[in-house]
Amino acid sequence: MNEPFIELSGIHKSFGKVEVLKGVDYAVERGSVSCLIGPSGSGKSTLLRCINSLEQPELGEIRVDGVLMGKATRRGHYRVLDEKEIAGQRASIGMVFQQFNLFPHMTALENVTVAPRWVKRESRAETKRRGMELLERVSLGSRAGHYPAELSGGQQQRVAIARALSMQPKVLLFDEPTSALDPELVGEVLAVMKDLARAGMTMIVVTHEMAFAHDVADHVAFMDGGVIVEEGHPRDVLDSPRTERAKDFLNRV
Repeated sequence: MNEPFIELSGIHKSFGKVEVLKGVDYAVERGSVSCLIGPSGSGKSTLLRCINSLEQPELGEIRVDGVLMGKATRRGHYRVLDEKEIAGQRASIGMVFQQFNLFPHMTALENVTVAPRWVKRESRAETKRRGMELLERVSLGSRAGHYPAELSGGQQQRVAIARALSMQPKVLLFDEPTSALDPELVGEVLAVMKDLARAGMTMIVVTHEMAFAHDVADHVAFMDGGVIVEEGHPRDVLDSPRTERAKDFLNRV
């Protein structure tokens, strides 16, 4: 692997007495697509939330483009960043959730433009121009004036992707972006993600869409019990898994 663009070292995360992540090491190259697969409760979503500091690990380091996330070091001691500092770091990391989390009282275009307007203080004209470009990119330019309730689930998720792109992030994190969609709407969201992959966007995708992982990912990591059990090229992990746990999981899905 080349110099990692995203690097996690020894990540531990617990909720109360439940240890969810148990010393995860994980690296992602710039411009690559990495898929996290595994059973529910294996720690995949928590790992994503640690990367963009929605959760703070108790132990370990996370670096994105060389920047230590969520904390700072001084004379060998760690200091957890305050909320304003964390928000500044998070602005460079886009995240798309299972649920679309759109503002129901805002149109598609308003949902896409609100963050750069208020976080980056960009002008109304600039955010509108780029917002329309992003909606066109996800094939929703004609729906710019529609409210979320007037859009299908697949359309809402595509608006959510455009919203994440509006902050011009260095990386996009996807937390099972198709799991809340009816089967016939999954394809339109995956098509947008494939387009982003072709454009060289660095992406980490928690997914149960094995065909997407096989065809689009550069790297697949199988998680179980809070650790990465095996990882590598999609053909190796998905077609010829080495561990019995991975074989069993893939046979079931």
